[in-house]
Amino acid sequence: KTRTWLLETIADLSPAELNKIPAGFNNNIIWNLTHLIAAQQGLCYVRAGLNPVVEEKYFSDYKSGTKPEAMIDSAEIENIKKLLFTSLDQLEADYKNNLFTNYGLFKTRYGAEIASVDDAINFLPYHEGMHAGYITALKKIVKK
Repeated sequence: KTRTWLLETIADLSPAELNKIPAGFNNNIIWNLTHLIAAQQGLCYVRAGLNPVVEEKYFSDYKSGTKPEAMIDSAEIENIKKLLFTSLDQLEADYKNNLFTNYGLFKTRYGAEIASVDDAINFLPYHEGMHAGYITALKKIVKK
């Protein structure tokens, strides 16, 4: 539901607005959206010893600690919007197929202890809500 709401929230933004990095910010709206995909891949797949199921660029270029390096065009933006949902569908299928059996304990930078893919899945809404706040703030600035 968060991802659907986010896409509705940004529906009126142009590619230039989605790519704009306002003064005082390190990233932009499209980076934040793609970061949701990267975080899900890292928390659920990589932490379980599996490879991400999205193209490498959607993982490595949007992990924590990265920042936008280039303008994202409208075709790529549409692909990212689709990936927001296809990556969740794939996670659900892989979860049902019990792929996440090799999960190790770690602590997020927010203090959450994650010891299983279930913990990771339960953490994702918190993380996505936080980035929804960033996206909302960025939208207010870029739409001025």
